[in-house]
Amino acid sequence: MENQSNGNSDSVFNIPTVKFTKLFINGEFVDSISGKTFETIDPRSGEVITRVAQGDKEDVDLAVEAARRAFDSGPWPRMPGAARGRIMMKFADLIDEHTEELAALDSIDAGKLFSMGKAVDIPNGASLLRYYGGAADKIHGEVLKMSRELQGYTLHEPLGVVGHIIPWNFPTSMFFMKVAPSLAAGCTMIVKPAEQTPLSALFYSHLAKQAGIPDGVINVITGFGPTAGAAIASHMDIDKVSFTGSTEVGRKVMQAAATSNLKQVSLELGGKSPLLIFDDADIDVAADLALLGILFNKGEVCVASSRVFVQEGIYDKLVIKLAEKVKDWVVGDPFHPNSRQGPQVDKKQFEKILSYIDVGKREGATLLTGGKSVGNKGYYIEPTIFTDVKADMKIATDEIFGPVMSLMKFKTIEEGIKCANNTKYGLAAGIVTKNLDVANTVSRSIRAGIIWINCYFGFDNDCPFGGYKMSGFGRDLGLDALHKYLQVKSVVTPIYNSPWL
Repeated sequence: MENQSNGNSDSVFNIPTVKFTKLFINGEFVDSISGKTFETIDPRSGEVITRVAQGDKEDVDLAVEAARRAFDSGPWPRMPGAARGRIMMKFADLIDEHTEELAALDSIDAGKLFSMGKAVDIPNGASLLRYYGGAADKIHGEVLKMSRELQGYTLHEPLGVVGHIIPWNFPTSMFFMKVAPSLAAGCTMIVKPAEQTPLSALFYSHLAKQAGIPDGVINVITGFGPTAGAAIASHMDIDKVSFTGSTEVGRKVMQAAATSNLKQVSLELGGKSPLLIFDDADIDVAADLALLGILFNKGEVCVASSRVFVQEGIYDKLVIKLAEKVKDWVVGDPFHPNSRQGPQVDKKQFEKILSYIDVGKREGATLLTGGKSVGNKGYYIEPTIFTDVKADMKIATDEIFGPVMSLMKFKTIEEGIKCANNTKYGLAAGIVTKNLDVANTVSRSIRAGIIWINCYFGFDNDCPFGGYKMSGFGRDLGLDALHKYLQVKSVVTPIYNSPWL
């Protein structure tokens, strides 16, 4: 494994000045009512980037009031879908004009690779706006052929005021996976970005106003989960909450929604995704997919393939190949063009991952590669692979959310399926095989929301994404996501001369 310098890399890229640090409520940047702020930290160095307004319940109340007014009497829900779509397209164009600046914000705030942000994350945000903007004028119900002397039809109407609580691992992608479909549906919203990564969300609120999205439609409250997040989940005037994050917090969100106004809830939660590699797999392809599945975005991915099950016929060969390939994996400053893995998002996550590595060693797993921090500054961790892992070890059961792979062996297809399903989670899974029958059998047998065959991270705007079991419910992406921000109203009238008249 190679390491680049993980010091300040302003010489490589001129990092922009942070422009927006206040709450965004009703079309304006404002201080929090309390006047409190909090630090957002650069994980490359552990140093403070800036201070951001700390929103609390009172600020959420103001944001909800603005969103409710915008929904009940504002133009956004009443616009023709095509008009909403045009504004969303303009919003996307503005993002394209600021791609480098936005990618840099996510790099200094979340430790994400600048090259990946510039090529993938930021363009995908714009792409989601265009995808759902194109769907905004195609929202319609259906005519019902009823069994009695009645005429009926359905209307698909915007749900109302939505609270979006988003995680820190993909600040841009998660923002638009939630904001874009709810905008297209005609909803208004309050967005709470993760406290670790607030900067790009505030920039997007500025661009939204520039694009012509009316005041009060998008409100951004920066702050902490137990305060601002809890206020959103329990607010009596929010009609739905959409949350992506840990299963533990998702449970609290659901409880708060149930004990307040029974608002609708959609949850995309944790994962411990399996990657099954069969004897007929190409060793190089399998090794590349296994490393991609756990090391992409430094393992801070809900669908990371943290449990890799290898059929016994190629297990030893794959172990050797993984050890060879990981030597070329460059950990370093996310602005350096050669870096393939940046720092973990913050000190807490950094220490959590290292503690799990220690637990893995104590439980008897064999450390094949990595296992240590990198450098003396910032939150960098070596790509870590364990062999001789048992199914009941913590590294095989708990979501670590870091660059830690657990390698395990299986004999038969049936055993592989059983191993894959031996988890409380059900978010994603991968299958590597040249046998179509094996691929079809296993993909239909694994209880997970998305299955990738001979690929990994095969996301697309048009492909629904969400979990089974304790990985949550509801779907992001695709038209399924649009429909979760709509509700169905049935309208029934009697036919002339019917018995009802």
